[in-house]
Amino acid sequence: MTDLSRHTPVSGAAQRPAHSPTTAWGLTGLLVVLYTINYGDKVVLGIVARPLQEELGFSASQIGLAGSAFFLAMAIGGFLAGTINRFASLRWALAGLAIAWGLCMLPIVVWAAFTVLIVSRFLLGLFEGPSSALIHTATYSWHPAEKRSLPGAFITSAAAISKIVLAPALGYVVVTYGWRWAFIVLAGASVIWLGLWLAFWRPGPYGDEATNGGNTKPTSLVHWKELMRTPTFLGGMVAVFSFYTLTSVVLTWLPTYFELVLGYSRIQANSLFGVPSIVAMIALFTVSFLADRLMSRGVRARVFRAIVPGAALLICAASMIAAPLIPTPALVVVTVSIGYGLGTIVYPLLNAAISEICPRDRLAGTLGFFLAVMTCGGLIGPFLSGVIVDHAATPAEGYSTVFQLLGLLTAIGGLSALLFVHPARDAARINAIQNSRGADASTGV
Repeated sequence: MTDLSRHTPVSGAAQRPAHSPTTAWGLTGLLVVLYTINYGDKVVLGIVARPLQEELGFSASQIGLAGSAFFLAMAIGGFLAGTINRFASLRWALAGLAIAWGLCMLPIVVWAAFTVLIVSRFLLGLFEGPSSALIHTATYSWHPAEKRSLPGAFITSAAAISKIVLAPALGYVVVTYGWRWAFIVLAGASVIWLGLWLAFWRPGPYGDEATNGGNTKPTSLVHWKELMRTPTFLGGMVAVFSFYTLTSVVLTWLPTYFELVLGYSRIQANSLFGVPSIVAMIALFTVSFLADRLMSRGVRARVFRAIVPGAALLICAASMIAAPLIPTPALVVVTVSIGYGLGTIVYPLLNAAISEICPRDRLAGTLGFFLAVMTCGGLIGPFLSGVIVDHAATPAEGYSTVFQLLGLLTAIGGLSALLFVHPARDAARINAIQNSRGADASTGV
Protein backbone atom coordinates (compact mmCIF):
# COMPACT_ATOMS: atom_id res chain seq x y z
CA MET A 1 0.00 0.00 0.00
CA THR A 2 1.31 3.43 -0.91
CA ASP A 3 0.82 6.17 1.67
CA LEU A 4 0.78 9.73 0.49
CA SER A 5 2.79 10.74 3.53
CA ARG A 6 5.86 9.07 2.04
CA HIS A 7 6.14 11.94 -0.38
CA THR A 8 6.34 14.54 2.40
CA PRO A 9 8.97 14.66 5.18
CA VAL A 10 6.65 14.33 8.17
CA SER A 11 7.08 12.52 11.45
CA GLY A 12 5.68 9.09 12.10
CA ALA A 13 3.01 10.54 14.33
CA ALA A 14 1.91 12.83 11.56
CA GLN A 15 1.54 9.89 9.23
CA ARG A 16 -1.29 8.42 11.30
CA PRO A 17 -2.62 11.36 13.34
CA ALA A 18 -5.41 10.91 15.83
CA HIS A 19 -8.69 12.43 14.69
CA SER A 20 -12.40 12.04 15.20
CA PRO A 21 -14.11 9.78 12.64
CA THR A 22 -17.33 11.66 13.38
CA THR A 23 -15.70 14.93 12.36
CA ALA A 24 -14.09 13.34 9.31
CA TRP A 25 -17.34 11.90 8.01
CA GLY A 26 -19.41 14.92 9.03
CA LEU A 27 -17.21 17.23 6.96
CA THR A 28 -17.15 14.69 4.14
CA GLY A 29 -20.95 14.85 4.20
CA LEU A 30 -20.84 18.64 3.97
CA LEU A 31 -18.61 18.35 0.90
CA VAL A 32 -21.04 15.80 -0.58
CA VAL A 33 -23.80 18.41 -0.25
CA LEU A 34 -21.66 20.96 -2.11
CA TYR A 35 -20.94 18.48 -4.88
CA THR A 36 -24.65 17.65 -5.07
CA ILE A 37 -25.38 21.34 -5.65
CA ASN A 38 -22.58 21.31 -8.23
CA TYR A 39 -24.25 18.48 -10.12
CA GLY A 40 -27.65 20.08 -9.71
CA ASP A 41 -26.25 23.07 -11.60
CA LYS A 42 -25.29 20.65 -14.37
CA VAL A 43 -28.49 18.60 -14.61
CA VAL A 44 -30.78 21.63 -14.57
CA LEU A 45 -30.08 22.25 -18.25
CA GLY A 46 -31.42 18.80 -19.09
CA ILE A 47 -34.48 19.41 -16.90
CA VAL A 48 -35.36 22.71 -18.58
CA ALA A 49 -34.30 21.72 -22.12
CA ARG A 50 -37.81 20.99 -23.41
CA PRO A 51 -39.42 24.07 -21.78
CA LEU A 52 -36.67 26.25 -23.28
CA GLN A 53 -37.33 24.75 -26.70
CA GLU A 54 -41.08 25.28 -26.35
CA GLU A 55 -41.06 28.79 -24.86
CA LEU A 56 -38.01 30.32 -26.52
CA GLY A 57 -37.74 28.21 -29.67
CA PHE A 58 -34.24 26.87 -28.98
CA SER A 59 -33.09 23.98 -31.20
CA ALA A 60 -31.43 20.80 -29.97
CA SER A 61 -28.13 22.09 -31.35
CA GLN A 62 -28.47 25.32 -29.35
CA ILE A 63 -29.20 23.44 -26.12
CA GLY A 64 -26.27 21.16 -26.89
CA LEU A 65 -24.04 24.17 -27.54
CA ALA A 66 -24.99 25.63 -24.15
CA GLY A 67 -24.04 22.31 -22.55
CA SER A 68 -20.72 22.24 -24.38
CA ALA A 69 -20.01 25.89 -23.45
CA PHE A 70 -20.42 24.90 -19.81
CA PHE A 71 -18.00 21.99 -20.13
CA LEU A 72 -15.48 24.07 -22.12
CA ALA A 73 -15.35 26.62 -19.31
CA MET A 74 -15.31 23.84 -16.71
CA ALA A 75 -12.24 22.32 -18.37
CA ILE A 76 -10.49 25.70 -18.42
CA GLY A 77 -11.37 26.32 -14.78
CA GLY A 78 -10.10 22.89 -13.79
CA PHE A 79 -6.57 23.81 -14.78
CA LEU A 80 -6.70 26.63 -12.20
CA ALA A 81 -7.27 24.36 -9.20
CA GLY A 82 -3.58 24.19 -8.31
CA THR A 83 -3.16 27.95 -8.53
CA ILE A 84 -6.22 28.58 -6.36
CA ASN A 85 -5.04 26.03 -3.81
CA ARG A 86 -1.64 27.71 -3.68
CA PHE A 87 -2.95 31.19 -2.92
CA ALA A 88 -6.15 30.49 -0.96
CA SER A 89 -7.09 28.09 1.81
CA LEU A 90 -9.67 25.42 1.10
CA ARG A 91 -12.15 27.24 3.33
CA TRP A 92 -12.15 30.45 1.33
CA ALA A 93 -11.56 28.88 -2.08
CA LEU A 94 -14.68 26.73 -1.86
CA ALA A 95 -16.71 29.51 -0.21
CA GLY A 96 -15.90 31.88 -3.08
CA LEU A 97 -16.78 29.28 -5.69
CA ALA A 98 -20.14 28.54 -4.04
CA ILE A 99 -21.05 32.24 -4.07
CA ALA A 100 -20.12 32.49 -7.75
CA TRP A 101 -22.30 29.47 -8.63
CA GLY A 102 -25.34 31.06 -7.06
CA LEU A 103 -24.81 34.33 -8.90
CA CYS A 104 -24.43 32.53 -12.25
CA MET A 105 -27.89 30.98 -11.85
CA LEU A 106 -29.70 34.32 -11.93
CA PRO A 107 -29.08 36.08 -15.30
CA ILE A 108 -31.20 33.63 -17.34
CA VAL A 109 -34.05 34.20 -14.87
CA VAL A 110 -34.09 37.91 -15.64
CA TRP A 111 -33.03 37.95 -19.31
CA ALA A 112 -34.29 34.81 -21.07
CA ALA A 113 -32.25 34.79 -24.28
CA PHE A 114 -29.88 32.39 -26.01
CA THR A 115 -26.86 34.67 -25.58
CA VAL A 116 -27.54 35.02 -21.86
CA LEU A 117 -27.88 31.25 -21.56
CA ILE A 118 -24.52 30.69 -23.27
CA VAL A 119 -22.69 33.35 -21.23
CA SER A 120 -24.18 32.29 -17.89
CA ARG A 121 -23.47 28.59 -18.52
CA PHE A 122 -19.91 29.46 -19.57
CA LEU A 123 -19.29 31.48 -16.40
CA LEU A 124 -20.88 28.77 -14.27
CA GLY A 125 -18.58 26.18 -15.83
CA LEU A 126 -15.54 28.40 -15.24
CA PHE A 127 -16.33 28.66 -11.52
CA GLU A 128 -17.27 25.00 -11.17
CA GLY A 129 -14.12 23.81 -12.95
CA PRO A 130 -11.71 23.98 -9.99
CA SER A 131 -14.26 22.67 -7.49
CA SER A 132 -13.91 18.93 -8.09
CA ALA A 133 -10.16 18.84 -7.40
CA LEU A 134 -10.54 21.10 -4.36
CA ILE A 135 -13.47 19.09 -2.98
CA HIS A 136 -11.51 15.85 -3.36
CA THR A 137 -8.43 17.46 -1.80
CA ALA A 138 -10.50 18.63 1.17
CA THR A 139 -12.08 15.18 1.52
CA TYR A 140 -8.78 13.30 1.26
CA SER A 141 -7.32 15.55 3.98
CA TRP A 142 -9.56 13.69 6.45
CA HIS A 143 -8.83 10.12 5.24
CA PRO A 144 -5.59 8.10 4.82
CA ALA A 145 -4.54 6.96 1.34
CA GLU A 146 -5.67 3.34 1.64
CA LYS A 147 -9.14 4.38 2.83
CA ARG A 148 -10.08 6.92 0.18
CA SER A 149 -12.29 4.80 -2.08
CA LEU A 150 -15.36 5.02 0.18
CA PRO A 151 -15.17 8.78 0.89
CA GLY A 152 -14.47 9.24 -2.81
CA ALA A 153 -17.59 7.21 -3.55
CA PHE A 154 -19.64 9.49 -1.30
CA ILE A 155 -18.33 12.50 -3.24
CA THR A 156 -19.07 10.81 -6.56
CA SER A 157 -22.53 9.81 -5.28
CA ALA A 158 -23.44 13.49 -5.40
CA ALA A 159 -24.08 12.98 -9.10
CA ALA A 160 -26.50 10.18 -8.30
CA ILE A 161 -28.15 12.13 -5.48
CA SER A 162 -28.68 15.08 -7.80
CA LYS A 163 -30.49 12.85 -10.29
CA ILE A 164 -32.43 10.80 -7.72
CA VAL A 165 -33.47 13.69 -5.49
CA LEU A 166 -32.83 16.98 -7.27
CA ALA A 167 -33.92 16.01 -10.78
CA PRO A 168 -37.46 14.94 -9.82
CA ALA A 169 -37.74 17.89 -7.41
CA LEU A 170 -36.56 20.35 -10.04
CA GLY A 171 -38.82 18.66 -12.58
CA TYR A 172 -41.76 19.24 -10.25
CA VAL A 173 -40.73 22.86 -9.75
CA VAL A 174 -40.50 23.37 -13.54
CA VAL A 175 -43.89 21.79 -14.22
CA THR A 176 -45.61 23.57 -11.32
CA TYR A 177 -43.95 26.99 -11.16
CA GLY A 178 -42.02 27.32 -14.44
CA TRP A 179 -38.44 26.71 -15.51
CA ARG A 180 -37.07 29.96 -14.02
CA TRP A 181 -37.72 28.74 -10.48
CA ALA A 182 -35.36 25.80 -10.98
CA PHE A 183 -32.45 28.25 -11.28
CA ILE A 184 -33.66 30.28 -8.27
CA VAL A 185 -33.84 27.17 -6.08
CA LEU A 186 -30.25 26.20 -6.96
CA ALA A 187 -28.98 29.72 -6.22
CA GLY A 188 -30.63 29.58 -2.79
CA ALA A 189 -29.06 26.18 -2.07
CA SER A 190 -25.56 27.63 -2.62
CA VAL A 191 -26.23 30.40 -0.09
CA ILE A 192 -27.49 27.97 2.58
CA TRP A 193 -24.49 25.68 2.10
CA LEU A 194 -22.09 28.63 2.39
CA GLY A 195 -23.29 29.41 5.91
CA LEU A 196 -22.77 25.80 7.06
CA TRP A 197 -19.33 25.62 5.45
CA LEU A 198 -17.98 28.76 7.12
CA ALA A 199 -19.34 27.60 10.47
CA PHE A 200 -17.93 24.07 10.55
CA TRP A 201 -14.96 23.52 8.20
CA ARG A 202 -11.39 22.99 9.40
CA PRO A 203 -8.41 21.31 7.63
CA GLY A 204 -7.96 17.56 8.03
CA PRO A 205 -4.87 15.85 9.49
CA TYR A 206 -3.86 14.13 6.24
CA GLY A 207 -3.83 17.29 4.14
CA ASP A 208 -1.10 19.69 3.17
CA GLU A 209 -2.60 22.62 5.10
CA ALA A 210 -2.41 20.74 8.40
CA THR A 211 1.09 19.30 7.93
CA ASN A 212 2.56 22.59 6.67
CA GLY A 213 0.80 24.81 9.21
CA GLY A 214 -1.37 26.47 6.59
CA ASN A 215 1.55 27.20 4.25
CA THR A 216 0.34 26.64 0.68
CA LYS A 217 3.73 27.03 -1.03
CA PRO A 218 4.75 23.75 -2.72
CA THR A 219 7.78 21.98 -1.18
CA SER A 220 7.87 18.85 -3.32
CA LEU A 221 10.94 18.17 -5.45
CA VAL A 222 8.86 16.33 -8.07
CA HIS A 223 7.86 18.29 -11.18
CA TRP A 224 4.27 18.40 -12.46
CA LYS A 225 5.31 16.94 -15.82
CA GLU A 226 6.80 13.88 -14.11
CA LEU A 227 3.52 13.12 -12.37
CA MET A 228 1.53 13.67 -15.56
CA ARG A 229 3.76 11.39 -17.63
CA THR A 230 3.22 8.34 -15.44
CA PRO A 231 1.24 5.50 -17.04
CA THR A 232 -1.25 5.67 -14.14
CA PHE A 233 -2.02 9.32 -14.86
CA LEU A 234 -2.20 8.89 -18.65
CA GLY A 235 -4.15 5.61 -18.61
CA GLY A 236 -6.54 6.87 -15.96
CA MET A 237 -7.02 10.11 -17.88
CA VAL A 238 -8.17 8.27 -21.02
CA ALA A 239 -10.52 6.13 -18.92
CA VAL A 240 -12.24 8.99 -17.11
CA PHE A 241 -12.35 11.10 -20.29
CA SER A 242 -14.28 8.39 -22.08
CA PHE A 243 -16.82 7.94 -19.32
CA TYR A 244 -17.22 11.64 -18.64
CA THR A 245 -18.12 12.13 -22.30
CA LEU A 246 -20.93 9.64 -21.75
CA THR A 247 -21.87 11.33 -18.45
CA SER A 248 -22.17 14.75 -20.10
CA VAL A 249 -24.54 13.34 -22.72
CA VAL A 250 -26.63 11.64 -20.01
CA LEU A 251 -26.86 14.88 -18.02
CA THR A 252 -27.93 16.89 -21.06
CA TRP A 253 -30.07 14.52 -23.13
CA LEU A 254 -31.31 11.49 -21.20
CA PRO A 255 -34.64 13.01 -20.02
CA THR A 256 -35.36 14.18 -23.58
CA TYR A 257 -34.47 10.72 -24.92
CA PHE A 258 -36.84 9.06 -22.46
CA GLU A 259 -39.61 11.47 -23.48
CA LEU A 260 -39.21 11.69 -27.27
CA VAL A 261 -37.91 8.22 -28.17
CA LEU A 262 -39.18 5.91 -25.43
CA GLY A 263 -42.54 7.66 -25.14
CA TYR A 264 -42.63 8.50 -21.43
CA SER A 265 -44.37 11.63 -20.14
CA ARG A 266 -42.26 14.57 -19.00
CA ILE A 267 -42.79 13.82 -15.32
CA GLN A 268 -42.02 10.13 -15.93
CA ALA A 269 -38.91 10.99 -17.93
CA ASN A 270 -37.57 13.27 -15.20
CA SER A 271 -38.28 10.62 -12.58
CA LEU A 272 -36.66 7.84 -14.64
CA PHE A 273 -33.61 10.10 -14.93
CA GLY A 274 -32.80 8.94 -11.40
CA VAL A 275 -32.89 5.19 -12.14
CA PRO A 276 -29.33 4.98 -13.54
CA SER A 277 -28.19 6.88 -10.49
CA ILE A 278 -29.78 4.36 -8.11
CA VAL A 279 -27.72 1.64 -9.78
CA ALA A 280 -24.68 3.93 -9.66
CA MET A 281 -25.02 4.46 -5.90
CA ILE A 282 -25.32 0.72 -5.25
CA ALA A 283 -22.22 0.05 -7.36
CA LEU A 284 -20.27 2.97 -5.89
CA PHE A 285 -20.77 2.06 -2.26
CA THR A 286 -20.45 -1.70 -2.71
CA VAL A 287 -17.22 -1.58 -4.70
CA SER A 288 -15.67 1.28 -2.70
CA PHE A 289 -16.44 -0.37 0.65
CA LEU A 290 -14.85 -3.60 -0.57
CA ALA A 291 -11.87 -1.71 -1.99
CA ASP A 292 -11.08 0.07 1.30
CA ARG A 293 -11.66 -3.05 3.37
CA LEU A 294 -9.59 -5.40 1.19
CA MET A 295 -6.78 -2.92 0.43
CA SER A 296 -6.39 -2.30 4.18
CA ARG A 297 -5.87 -6.06 4.47
CA GLY A 298 -3.16 -6.20 1.82
CA VAL A 299 -4.94 -6.69 -1.52
CA ARG A 300 -2.88 -5.08 -4.29
CA ALA A 301 -3.92 -1.55 -5.21
CA ARG A 302 -3.95 -2.46 -8.90
CA VAL A 303 -6.98 -4.73 -8.41
CA PHE A 304 -9.27 -1.87 -7.37
CA ARG A 305 -7.45 0.96 -9.14
CA ALA A 306 -7.16 -0.64 -12.60
CA ILE A 307 -8.76 -4.06 -13.11
CA VAL A 308 -12.15 -3.33 -11.52
CA PRO A 309 -12.70 0.10 -13.17
CA GLY A 310 -11.43 -1.21 -16.52
CA ALA A 311 -13.84 -4.15 -16.44
CA ALA A 312 -16.70 -1.85 -15.42
CA LEU A 313 -16.09 0.40 -18.42
CA LEU A 314 -16.11 -2.57 -20.79
CA ILE A 315 -19.49 -3.70 -19.40
CA CYS A 316 -20.75 -0.13 -19.75
CA ALA A 317 -19.57 -0.04 -23.36
CA ALA A 318 -21.44 -3.24 -24.18
CA SER A 319 -24.66 -1.90 -22.64
CA MET A 320 -24.50 1.37 -24.59
CA ILE A 321 -23.99 -0.45 -27.87
CA ALA A 322 -26.83 -2.87 -27.12
CA ALA A 323 -29.40 -0.34 -25.83
CA PRO A 324 -30.63 0.97 -29.23
CA LEU A 325 -31.22 -2.59 -30.40
CA ILE A 326 -33.72 -3.36 -27.60
CA PRO A 327 -37.40 -2.86 -28.58
CA THR A 328 -38.91 -2.59 -25.09
CA PRO A 329 -38.62 0.88 -23.44
CA ALA A 330 -38.42 -0.53 -19.90
CA LEU A 331 -35.57 -2.85 -20.88
CA VAL A 332 -33.73 0.07 -22.50
CA VAL A 333 -33.95 1.97 -19.22
CA VAL A 334 -32.63 -1.08 -17.35
CA THR A 335 -29.75 -1.62 -19.80
CA VAL A 336 -28.67 2.02 -19.79
CA SER A 337 -28.99 2.14 -16.00
CA ILE A 338 -26.79 -0.91 -15.43
CA GLY A 339 -24.13 0.26 -17.87
CA TYR A 340 -24.03 3.81 -16.60
CA GLY A 341 -24.26 2.75 -12.96
CA LEU A 342 -21.31 0.37 -13.17
CA GLY A 343 -19.27 2.91 -15.11
CA THR A 344 -19.47 5.51 -12.36
CA ILE A 345 -17.12 3.53 -10.12
CA VAL A 346 -14.21 4.74 -12.24
CA TYR A 347 -14.41 8.18 -10.62
CA PRO A 348 -13.63 7.37 -6.96
CA LEU A 349 -11.26 4.51 -7.81
CA LEU A 350 -9.16 6.41 -10.35
CA ASN A 351 -9.18 9.65 -8.36
CA ALA A 352 -7.83 7.65 -5.42
CA ALA A 353 -5.21 6.14 -7.72
CA ILE A 354 -3.99 9.62 -8.64
CA SER A 355 -3.87 10.63 -4.97
CA GLU A 356 -1.60 7.65 -4.28
CA ILE A 357 1.12 8.78 -6.70
CA CYS A 358 1.10 12.49 -5.71
CA PRO A 359 3.02 14.37 -3.04
CA ARG A 360 0.56 16.09 -0.72
CA ASP A 361 1.39 19.58 -1.93
CA ARG A 362 0.94 18.52 -5.56
CA LEU A 363 -2.41 16.78 -5.07
CA ALA A 364 -4.82 19.64 -5.81
CA GLY A 365 -2.94 20.75 -8.91
CA THR A 366 -2.46 17.23 -10.29
CA LEU A 367 -6.07 16.29 -9.64
CA GLY A 368 -7.13 19.61 -11.16
CA PHE A 369 -5.28 18.83 -14.39
CA PHE A 370 -6.54 15.23 -14.40
CA LEU A 371 -10.16 16.27 -13.89
CA ALA A 372 -9.89 19.20 -16.32
CA VAL A 373 -8.82 16.85 -19.12
CA MET A 374 -11.63 14.51 -18.06
CA THR A 375 -14.09 17.38 -18.34
CA CYS A 376 -12.99 18.00 -21.94
CA GLY A 377 -15.21 15.03 -22.76
CA GLY A 378 -18.11 17.30 -21.96
CA LEU A 379 -17.01 19.72 -24.68
CA ILE A 380 -17.80 17.34 -27.49
CA GLY A 381 -20.47 15.08 -25.99
CA PRO A 382 -23.58 17.28 -25.65
CA PHE A 383 -23.03 19.40 -28.76
CA LEU A 384 -22.06 16.53 -31.05
CA SER A 385 -25.05 14.54 -29.77
CA GLY A 386 -27.36 17.46 -30.51
CA VAL A 387 -25.96 17.82 -34.03
CA ILE A 388 -26.33 14.09 -34.71
CA VAL A 389 -29.94 14.10 -33.47
CA ASP A 390 -30.82 17.25 -35.46
CA HIS A 391 -29.49 15.77 -38.70
CA ALA A 392 -30.82 12.23 -38.25
CA ALA A 393 -33.94 11.09 -40.10
CA THR A 394 -35.65 10.49 -36.73
CA PRO A 395 -34.72 11.15 -33.08
CA ALA A 396 -34.54 7.40 -32.51
CA GLU A 397 -31.98 6.99 -35.29
CA GLY A 398 -29.95 9.92 -33.99
CA TYR A 399 -29.84 8.67 -30.41
CA SER A 400 -28.98 5.16 -31.61
CA THR A 401 -25.88 6.53 -33.33
CA VAL A 402 -24.96 8.56 -30.25
CA PHE A 403 -25.22 5.56 -27.91
CA GLN A 404 -23.10 3.32 -30.11
CA LEU A 405 -20.37 5.94 -30.55
CA LEU A 406 -20.27 6.41 -26.79
CA GLY A 407 -20.00 2.64 -26.35
CA LEU A 408 -16.93 2.45 -28.58
CA LEU A 409 -15.26 5.35 -26.78
CA THR A 410 -15.95 3.82 -23.38
CA ALA A 411 -14.44 0.50 -24.51
CA ILE A 412 -11.20 2.33 -25.34
CA GLY A 413 -11.24 3.86 -21.86
CA GLY A 414 -11.72 0.46 -20.23
CA LEU A 415 -8.76 -1.05 -22.07
CA SER A 416 -6.63 1.96 -21.13
CA ALA A 417 -7.30 1.43 -17.43
CA LEU A 418 -6.56 -2.28 -17.63
CA LEU A 419 -3.30 -1.85 -19.51
CA PHE A 420 -1.68 1.21 -17.95
CA VAL A 421 -2.95 2.07 -14.45
CA HIS A 422 -0.56 0.83 -11.75
CA PRO A 423 -0.34 3.29 -8.80
CA ALA A 424 2.07 1.26 -6.61
CA ARG A 425 4.64 1.03 -9.41
CA ASP A 426 4.37 4.71 -10.34
CA ALA A 427 4.35 5.89 -6.71
CA ALA A 428 7.63 4.00 -6.20
CA ARG A 429 9.12 5.84 -9.19
CA ILE A 430 7.96 9.22 -7.86
CA ASN A 431 9.38 8.37 -4.42
CA ALA A 432 12.71 7.45 -5.99
CA ILE A 433 12.85 10.80 -7.82
CA GLN A 434 11.93 12.67 -4.62
CA ASN A 435 14.53 10.84 -2.54
CA SER A 436 17.25 11.24 -5.16
CA ARG A 437 16.74 14.99 -5.42
CA GLY A 438 16.50 15.30 -1.65
CA ALA A 439 19.85 13.54 -1.30
CA ASP A 440 21.41 15.74 -3.98
CA ALA A 441 20.12 18.86 -2.23
CA SER A 442 21.50 17.74 1.14
CA THR A 443 24.97 17.13 -0.32
CA GLY A 444 24.97 20.33 -2.36
CA VAL A 445 24.99 18.51 -5.72
